[in-house]
Amino acid sequence: MIFLWIVLVLFFSGALPSSATNFPYPPSPTDCVEAHRVCSADPQCEALYRGLELCAADAAVSPLGEQAAAECLERQDALLAKHPSLLACKCQRGFRKEEQCLRIYWRVRLLPGEDELEISPYDDSLMDTRMASLVAASSFMQLDGENQCLKAAQDCGLYEKCGSLRSEYVLACTKRVPLTNRCNQHKCHRALRRFLERVPEEYSLGVLFCPCTNTLCGERRRKTIVPSCSYQEMDGLQPNCLHQQSFCRRDDLCRSRLADFLQNCQPSPLTASGCLRDSAGLCLRAYAGLIGTIMTPNYISNSSADVSLWCNCEGSGNQWQDCLRLQRMFTHNTCLRNSISWMGSPASLPADITPPPAPRPSPLVQEDELLSNNHLPEHNNIVEETEEEEEITQTEEEADEGGQFDVIPQYSERATISNLGSSVAGGAASLTTRPPKPILLLLLLLSACLSWG
Repeated sequence: MIFLWIVLVLFFSGALPSSATNFPYPPSPTDCVEAHRVCSADPQCEALYRGLELCAADAAVSPLGEQAAAECLERQDALLAKHPSLLACKCQRGFRKEEQCLRIYWRVRLLPGEDELEISPYDDSLMDTRMASLVAASSFMQLDGENQCLKAAQDCGLYEKCGSLRSEYVLACTKRVPLTNRCNQHKCHRALRRFLERVPEEYSLGVLFCPCTNTLCGERRRKTIVPSCSYQEMDGLQPNCLHQQSFCRRDDLCRSRLADFLQNCQPSPLTASGCLRDSAGLCLRAYAGLIGTIMTPNYISNSSADVSLWCNCEGSGNQWQDCLRLQRMFTHNTCLRNSISWMGSPASLPADITPPPAPRPSPLVQEDELLSNNHLPEHNNIVEETEEEEEITQTEEEADEGGQFDVIPQYSERATISNLGSSVAGGAASLTTRPPKPILLLLLLLSACLSWG
């Protein structure tokens, strides 16, 4: 009886673990790389998957014939019947194996329908939908007449990784191909994606979506991604939007980023945010994910936050309505417009009963920080210019003289903002009182038992 009483006291005091475990998030879908690893252990599954890869290679060259398509779909059905986890798997944005994961995701969807092309392959179950990084970025921005885009660029320069990767994409997007007056758009897009994937969102989103009240600020915001290389063609001719979409969907990464945008920025009149998924953060992340692909959008004016693709609907024929629908997802999208406008108005963001966590770096930054500590430099420290930065400055001066590239010259002085990042510094205080140590409690109970005996 005494032993049972001791056990009950220990259990209710918290000294013994409870069988009920509280999980903060629902279980996330299996990663496609892991699902394929399990499949590879089964020779029959691996053979079916390799067959689908051959089908995809043939389809990339020319449309599959009726018989070939039927055989490929039969393989796909057999594979998914044997390993259904391949159909339910998802991918993570910014991870080093993202492109491998996306390739697996689309291989088991060999001939996707239009509805499947508008479903995001990315896993958002563990993503911060309360927009913590968005709130952190917008908290540095107040419409007090200051050029917020200049301030966002200076904040970026204070963080070593942000400043260096921004310099890297500016160089890639302004450097001319030898013997031509054109840039290398492929390298420009790759450097832009690297910047957006490796830089924490409180900096990258701040540079992309800084609020403006004057044309000088709006010009800097419009020229952030060096649009003369990343956004528009040097000859100034706009392609057809459906042609752009068709080229995009031939590439696994571009197809995935477009599907992510079409799902997360789908407008709805039934939500406060104007978004079907009711999350401005997810929409802004999806929009930013398109930058660095053939579907790169950008601001179209120095005096507004209106955005658009670099394309038109001329020559669409009987697909005119489909083309307009795609175009209006950028030009007349209340979800996207509200998300961008909320970036500069943190007070108008949807309320949440729980406080948002501290901003966290992107997954690639977290992996890098395991190898080397990369902290914000002290405010009075000025990083010496490297040879690459000198080359960037020289390239930008040449671009300004020749008028070939649409880019804002980088600032020459480092910012000295005293409160940058102060809201997330330090450790969080404990909200609950820890239970008494089990050893002390056990000794007290044993002494009491001995005294009774």
